[in-house]
Amino acid sequence: MSDLLDLVLQPVDRSWQHQANCMGVDPDLFFPERGASTREAKEVCRGCVVREDCLEYAIANGEKFGIWGGLSERERRKIRRRRALERREHVAAS
Repeated sequence: MSDLLDLVLQPVDRSWQHQANCMGVDPDLFFPERGASTREAKEVCRGCVVREDCLEYAIANGEKFGIWGGLSERERRKIRRRRALERREHVAAS
């Protein structure tokens, strides 16, 4: 139990954010109005060296809005579903 508490209480490492292409870019670009294009935000993410870190952060923290790691919430939701299915299949196979 103590190990679990230690894990929960540890701060999340977000040092990767300092290397992100989006540093200094208007945050509104990554949180477009409903129905607005996400193309520009995704283009900023495309060549980013920390894209995977950003995406994993958003998935792990349940980010429901915005473009993270070059993906929209809908795209991240598909990944979460796929991973949940894979976990269930793994547990069933064990």
